[in-house]
Amino acid sequence: MTGNTDNAPFDPALGVVEPHAGLLTAPPDGQILYKIMTVENLLRSVTGGYLYFNRVDSYKDFPNADAHDGEQLQQDRATNTAARFERAPDFSGADYYDRSRNRTYACCFSLQNSDHIWREYGNGSAHGKVGIAFDFAKLRAVVNDTIRAGSGLELLGSLCKQIFSVNYGVVKYLPWAEARENMERLPNPIRYTYIKDKSYTDEREMRISLSVLGIGHYVLADGTKLEFPPGLELGFDFRRAMAEGTITEIFPGPGSDLSFLRDELAKLGIKAVDSESGDGAA
Repeated sequence: MTGNTDNAPFDPALGVVEPHAGLLTAPPDGQILYKIMTVENLLRSVTGGYLYFNRVDSYKDFPNADAHDGEQLQQDRATNTAARFERAPDFSGADYYDRSRNRTYACCFSLQNSDHIWREYGNGSAHGKVGIAFDFAKLRAVVNDTIRAGSGLELLGSLCKQIFSVNYGVVKYLPWAEARENMERLPNPIRYTYIKDKSYTDEREMRISLSVLGIGHYVLADGTKLEFPPGLELGFDFRRAMAEGTITEIFPGPGSDLSFLRDELAKLGIKAVDSESGDGAA
């Protein structure tokens, strides 16, 4: 185990489970979450046994991507820039938030199986797209257990020491260019991770975030400084998730290559439903 234990000294560089739960709004138990993926990405995830997390500052390469995802609010930047660290006067609050953003990852879901998410996500596939329904409470328990074990995170092709903390929350939608979060004090950087512009309201997003401290530097085993990649993989057993009800349904979207999807999932030991459910109905 690389994480903390009852007998081990506290290491602030190691990740913990839900340290900022009090600052976020998690869905209630019983909530079903929906994720739309290309058929190819689903098959890669099942085969590799992972949930994929994107670095929040890397959403730039597809239509309608939020270039400001996880970024400190525009009206906050001046005040954040003026705030300086006593022991590092050349390092501002704005620098801290930018660095935190560069070290924060998200796996995104929707609270609603809507026409919007089917239209916006999982496009560009040769075989179509697929929806996956997750039981939030069970998914949360599985991910938390993985983080506590400290052995399920792959970074740059290798399992890494568990430096990431996990949090869950429903995204808050604001007029991004006009809103303020630092009116009374500088906010915890996790707040920016769960704010998006109101133009994205139809997403009804709930996200799981993985983040590390925005101060100092992390190094690899050979001593070189870690450059955080655009994405990372968190261990997740899809077969077990279906058997235990963490995944409640896998369903193809309209026009998907159903025969291909069914055959490929069968090779992986998973039976997909036959009906198409990509019409916005839960």
